[in-house]
Amino acid sequence: MKKSSHHCGRFLPAPLSRREMLAQAACGFGAVAASALLSRTGLATSSGPALATHHAAKATSIIFLYMDGGVSQVDSFDPKPRLEQDAGKDPHRLFKVDATQFNNVGSMLPSLWKFNRYGQSGIPISELFPHIGTVADELAVVRSMTSEFPEHTNANYFLHTGSGLQGRPSMGAWTNYGLGSENDDLPGFIIVNGGLIPPGGLDNFTNGFLPATFQGSVFKPTVTGLSNVSPREASAALQSAKLDFTRRNDRAFAGRLTSGDTAPDALESAIANQELAYRMQAAVPNLLDLADETAATKRAYGCDAEFAPTKIFANECLLARRMVERGVRFIELTCPSLGADRWDQHGNLREGHANNARAVDQPIAALIQDLRQRGLLETTLVVWSGEFGRTPFAQGGDGRDHNPQAFSIWMAGGGVKGGTIVGATDDYGYRVVEKKFMIHDLHATMLHLMGIDHTRLTYRFSGRDMRLTDIHGHVMHDVLA
Repeated sequence: MKKSSHHCGRFLPAPLSRREMLAQAACGFGAVAASALLSRTGLATSSGPALATHHAAKATSIIFLYMDGGVSQVDSFDPKPRLEQDAGKDPHRLFKVDATQFNNVGSMLPSLWKFNRYGQSGIPISELFPHIGTVADELAVVRSMTSEFPEHTNANYFLHTGSGLQGRPSMGAWTNYGLGSENDDLPGFIIVNGGLIPPGGLDNFTNGFLPATFQGSVFKPTVTGLSNVSPREASAALQSAKLDFTRRNDRAFAGRLTSGDTAPDALESAIANQELAYRMQAAVPNLLDLADETAATKRAYGCDAEFAPTKIFANECLLARRMVERGVRFIELTCPSLGADRWDQHGNLREGHANNARAVDQPIAALIQDLRQRGLLETTLVVWSGEFGRTPFAQGGDGRDHNPQAFSIWMAGGGVKGGTIVGATDDYGYRVVEKKFMIHDLHATMLHLMGIDHTRLTYRFSGRDMRLTDIHGHVMHDVLA
């Protein structure tokens, strides 16, 4: 046959024997085997970018402590003595007051709680958090965080997905997509629901346009924790036969829809999720059963606390540690229900913030201490944050309105420089005046500590390479050890 002048010429003129085919394909078989092995350690995934890390990772897991509603920075981690001096004054006479969520601007309101210095670092922490104060030297407190949105739903989307619009992938989904899971039998991204799904709903935890295998799985901090986690069949053999039948039908259907070498993601993800669900029936009961935890450990977390919300969040934090031990990549804890509002005190600030702090303070401190004691804190990044802060002036007489222009967060473990304060706000805690950071910077830093360059973790969607930080974001080097 005459060669075409446009052909590469790299074809075999005669069919291969079986022996020749096996010899030439040997490296290919090795690559298939290597891919299977790497996928089990997070270095490649069936739908992911198949990367290890862009640089040496400090953290292998993230625990995100989500303080739903917006904690007041001037009542928690950013003391402002000037508020005492100007208490009761009209804020319009002191500085430019921007429009707030409800525009019910009252007088300047000093903190209702005293601040004490903790640890060798002497970080000032409100008396709302005496237990967290005991681990102050593990914390990198960032006082200069900002948001772009003053309303809960959009601010929650922004905090979780890097966009104020609904439908983008959550930071947990991006992390799971980039690194994969270290445990074949548990999801790589888990939300432990303490009772309050935040404004914006489950879209805060969505996979968005990423493959559906990376969406968050919602657990409850209870013995069952998950619906249908126990098999309903009379025997393991019966269940296995049903699953085999389903698997054969799924694969046959996928084969009919396959284009090139791949089937549609929705179908492949559904099959993968069903198979994971089967494996979870063995792994989840063991994860949720706290019987092997000592009484001292449970007591330290507050599992036996008189205040019911403390018990709920204690179980959440203890489960988070157990998930880290089992290789879950990204764990988010939501606040327990108090029978009133979350950290969103437009009125009754004293009772509302006090009860919310009472629920989370002891469990969080115990979590950090427990991780440290077990040698896990060095590789676990703990992040504490709400979606924005509060105003230094009152809303009405005894509340604070939303303030996206300045709020405090902290990080611990996983490559973070403990005992550090980064950034500053003005004399009233109203606006950032030093080292202003945005949510994109927080996301870039979290990914950086996990060994990922946020500018290189992308996914092609709608004709564009999308990423968690969009076209923004810088690593917050001041918090790095």
